[in-house]
Amino acid sequence: MSVVSTPAASAPAVHEHPNQFALLKQRRFAPFFWTQFSGAANDNLFKFAFTVMVTYQLSVSWLPPALAGLVIGALFILPFLLFSATSGQLTDKFEKTSVIRFVKNLEVVIMAVAAVGFLATDVNVQVPILLACTFLMGLHSTLFGPVKFAYLPQALNERELTGGNGMVEMGTFVAILLGNIVGGLIVAIPGNGPLYVAISCVLVAVAGRAVAQFIPLAPATDPDLKINWNPVTETWRNLKLAHGNIVVFRSMLGISWMWFFGAVFLSQFPSFAKEVMHGNEQVASLLLVVFSIGIATGSLLCEVLSKRHVEIGLVPLGAIGMSVFAIDLYFASRGLPAMPVMGLTAFMAQPAHWRVMLDLALLSLFAGLYSVPMYALIQLRSQATHRARIIAANNILNALFMIVSAILAGAMLKADFTIPQIFLFVGLANAVVAFYIFMLVPEYLLRFIAFVASRCIYRFKVSGDDNIPTQGAAVLTCNHVSFVDPVLLMAASPRPIYFVMDHRIFKMPVLGWLFRLAKAIPIAPRAEDPVAYEAAFEAAAKVLRDGDLLAIFPEGGITKDGTLQPFKGGIMKILENAERDGLTVPVVPMALTNLWGSFFSRVERGNAMVRPFRRGLFSRVGLNAGAAIMPAQVQPEALQARVAALTKV
Repeated sequence: MSVVSTPAASAPAVHEHPNQFALLKQRRFAPFFWTQFSGAANDNLFKFAFTVMVTYQLSVSWLPPALAGLVIGALFILPFLLFSATSGQLTDKFEKTSVIRFVKNLEVVIMAVAAVGFLATDVNVQVPILLACTFLMGLHSTLFGPVKFAYLPQALNERELTGGNGMVEMGTFVAILLGNIVGGLIVAIPGNGPLYVAISCVLVAVAGRAVAQFIPLAPATDPDLKINWNPVTETWRNLKLAHGNIVVFRSMLGISWMWFFGAVFLSQFPSFAKEVMHGNEQVASLLLVVFSIGIATGSLLCEVLSKRHVEIGLVPLGAIGMSVFAIDLYFASRGLPAMPVMGLTAFMAQPAHWRVMLDLALLSLFAGLYSVPMYALIQLRSQATHRARIIAANNILNALFMIVSAILAGAMLKADFTIPQIFLFVGLANAVVAFYIFMLVPEYLLRFIAFVASRCIYRFKVSGDDNIPTQGAAVLTCNHVSFVDPVLLMAASPRPIYFVMDHRIFKMPVLGWLFRLAKAIPIAPRAEDPVAYEAAFEAAAKVLRDGDLLAIFPEGGITKDGTLQPFKGGIMKILENAERDGLTVPVVPMALTNLWGSFFSRVERGNAMVRPFRRGLFSRVGLNAGAAIMPAQVQPEALQARVAALTKV
């Protein structure tokens, strides 16, 4: 029996909206967004208020102020290490909205206990209660983490996933910022500060639970799953599961590195503000505000720059920006003269400080560009039945990387490194790690090249891109106008494409290396090299068996006069092999437009790449994708006619 390779029936329906903010009007997203927003805000309102109390208002012999922040942070992170594996299993096994509501019920109970702690008069009762609630709020966040990221792919389609993740990341950092600011302001109110904190925490928890009631149901993805309660063996199993998809696994490592990178800066802000910038607590808060706004802005920019697809080409761009501005932050802050501690007004009056704030803003903005597409890729590429467990494993990695970052930063400070030198080290290390990841997973680098080509060399417009399948095998057929045709097709597709290409292209400098990196399939004429000819078709068959996208240029070579050449019969052999393997694979006709006459096309004596600015910069080019054709209706002449019609659209 044949299998038709089409998107899964359970995939979310396509909802067209002008931008990601329109999701806030949709019931499938808005209640979820405000539920996670309230949880993140409450976490930080509670933690920061408690930290301020222990640091400035209470006297506890066994918890000195210098250790208070470290102990509270460690207690909050500990549940991620202990219970993430279990929370991932629960999310996959049970209906996700029920899990969310359970977690929000737990938050209400925890905050009620915390209220008792805030109002207690005996410090030896008050502090232990609040420390216990810190651990429990960490457990609350541990349970919510996997369901947060597993819910989105069930509620949003591929074209909305980047925007949805961007909104969630933006909301999370804004909530963190608001929670810290409000918690710090309320707890400092003379006399009744703890009372107001207690009331605020309970009210925010109740509001979050009320909003959660409106989240639509999201069915369980693996209801028959048997829970493994051993966190060590389950974590190891989940990591092995993620390693089965090497792009997903290495993306998890990339995200964990981002948390390592960010944790270094966030943990050093108070000391950086006081010792390097010579500012008071308000200056430390300002640096946190700038950092949070940068992350939020970068997260929101992802949808605009990606043109509403999961565009992992933004990840190398983000990595470059993170390193550039972390390194510049070192140069901007290393030579600041010593002076008395400044308030906010005096700090803002110093021109040198604006460069520091700009570096922080751009560093965090590029971190947003780096992280959001990686999260979206993991959600899109992970097997649905195991998605929450993979995300839970990623949360464990994140926690471990953050712990290592704290230990490393502490060791460097003890070794007499200055804080700007730590920032320099992290910026340089980020460049090395990013290069290593992009060499291990060349898809990131390839998409970055495609991203730059389609937005910086050309003004690239894609029409009918919803005809390119987001799941399942398909054959993309396109006219062949220039040497960068594959790069532009990569830029238009939400998924990797494997190209069948003339073997002579692989001998070209730069482009040959690029196409080998893309795992393109070289093909030679049967009369010239029958072994290579058959090997190419077998490799193409494997691509389709694996459920991936295969692209061919049926003309067999780049046009020399700009006209569409007759299609050869290779497409029929590919479809016959697919049928042999039990697959019914759709064929998507595509046409590149306005590329003839560009630098990469053959226009002068059959040569390409001889006049770089023949068409000027940012010339308009396009790609039109038509509706898929089933194999039974495919013939070379009819397919050529379809492509020819698309060139005129």
